[in-house]
Amino acid sequence: MTMPVFEEYEPAADCGCPGCAQERRAAALGLTVAAGGHPAAHGARRALVLATAAGVVLGGGAGGAATAAAPGHAPARTGADHDPETPQGGPGPLHGGRPGDNGQTGQTAHVTPTATRPALRITTRAEIITRAKRWLDAKVPYSMEKYWSDGYRQDCSGYVSMAWNLDGNEWTGSLHEYGTRINREQLEPGDILLFHNPADPNKGSHVTIFGGWTDSTQTHYIAYEQTRPHTRKQATPYAYWNNSSRYLGYRYNGLSGGTGGGASTTTAYPGRKFFGPGANNRYVTQLGKMLVARGGKRFYSVGPGPAWGEADRRATEAFQRAQGWTGSEADGTPGPHTWRLLVSNQGNDIPAADAGGGTGTGAGTGAGTGTGTGSVPPAATGGVKFPGRQYFRPGQSNAYVDKLGRQLVKKGYGKHYVSGPGPRWTEADRRNVEAFQRAQGWRGAAADGYPGPQTWRRLFA
Repeated sequence: MTMPVFEEYEPAADCGCPGCAQERRAAALGLTVAAGGHPAAHGARRALVLATAAGVVLGGGAGGAATAAAPGHAPARTGADHDPETPQGGPGPLHGGRPGDNGQTGQTAHVTPTATRPALRITTRAEIITRAKRWLDAKVPYSMEKYWSDGYRQDCSGYVSMAWNLDGNEWTGSLHEYGTRINREQLEPGDILLFHNPADPNKGSHVTIFGGWTDSTQTHYIAYEQTRPHTRKQATPYAYWNNSSRYLGYRYNGLSGGTGGGASTTTAYPGRKFFGPGANNRYVTQLGKMLVARGGKRFYSVGPGPAWGEADRRATEAFQRAQGWTGSEADGTPGPHTWRLLVSNQGNDIPAADAGGGTGTGAGTGAGTGTGTGSVPPAATGGVKFPGRQYFRPGQSNAYVDKLGRQLVKKGYGKHYVSGPGPRWTEADRRNVEAFQRAQGWRGAAADGYPGPQTWRRLFA
C-alpha cells in the first residue's frame, strides 16, 4: 500500500478568504508555548495530526487525503471597511516579554489559564485611552500572528489586552473574565463593547474600546479598534455596524476610581461643603454621572453638570431611599456612606419610576428587613411582590421559601446549599440571603439573612 503524502499548506498572510483565515487561526493556536502559543492548543493540534495520519493508513482510502487537501482560495472579501473580518489568535503570553516582566528584559510573561490568573494591574481610564492612542498614532497593522514591540498580538483582542494593561494576550472568549458587565447607560471611556461568537469565533467576534458618546443623543460613540488595515478611531453606531444587539459592555475590574471618568475621578469622599445650594465644582458632576449610572437619569432634564441643582438633590435622595434609609440619612445630600456605595458600585440601584422609590412602611435603616410587615396577600404576589416576613422563619415550609432559594441560586448566591433549595426554611437559606444582602453593601441588621421588602425587590428585579 502506498503511503499518502502530506503537504504543509501555508496560508497567505494577506488573503481574506475564510479558508486562509481559519488556517491562520489554527496556526496561531498551534504555536509552541515559547513562541506565544497556547499549551493546550499545541497538544491538541499534534494529537489531531497523528490521529488523522493513523485514520488514513487504517482506512486505506484516498478520500481522507483528498478531504485534507488545502482549501481553495475564495475571492477576497470586499465589504465596506467598517465591516472587517477579524480572525484572532487565542489566549497566550506576551510575545518575547517586555521590560520589567519577571524581572528581566525579553523574558516571556506566561499567563496562567482561566482557573488561576495573576493579580490585575491597576489603571485609570485616562491611561487606558492613552495606551489605545499609542497604537492609533503608530498605525499598527492588523495581524493575528504578529506581535507589536510591546508584546501584544496585533488583533482586536490583543489591542484591548494592551489598553487594559493585562499580563498577557487574551481573546474575545476570555476578555469578559477581566471585567464586570455594565449596561449602555454606564458606559464611559475605557470600557469595552464585546461580541464573542462561540459557534465560530472567527465569524463576527470583535471588541472595541469605548471612547465616549459623540453627542447627547447617544446613538454613536467613538470606537478605538484594531482592524484591517490598521488601528483606527471613528464614530460608530451603538453598539456596532453589525451584530449590534449581541455586543455587551464590560468595565475593567482593575480600574482605579470606580465609575468616574479618567483624571476627574475621586474615590475618597471630598466633604459636604462641595454639595448643596450654590456648589459648583467637578465633584457635583461626578456625583451626577454616578447617580445616572445607578438609575437616576430621569431626574436630569439636562446634565449632569458642575452646578448643584434640585435634580442632584432628588437623585441623591432616591439613591439613599433605595438603600432603605429614611429621615436625615435620606436628605438628598451625599455623605461618606452614600459616596462610598456610589464609587464602589455597591448597594441598591435607584428603582424605576413605576416601581416606587420609597422604603415601604419600615421606619428603621433595615434595608433587608425593615420594621413593618411589608406584606401583601399571597394571592397577589404575582411571583414578584414580597409575600411577608412570616414566611421566612425557622420551622416554616412553603412555596415562597422554595421560590426564594431558586432565585438565590439563579443570582449566584447558592453556595451554602448542600442539597436543594426546597420549601423548608433552613440555615442555608439564611446564610445565602445574608450573602446577597452584604453584596448590596448592607451591614448589621440590614444583612441579618431574613428577606424583607427591599431584599425581595432587589433579588427579583
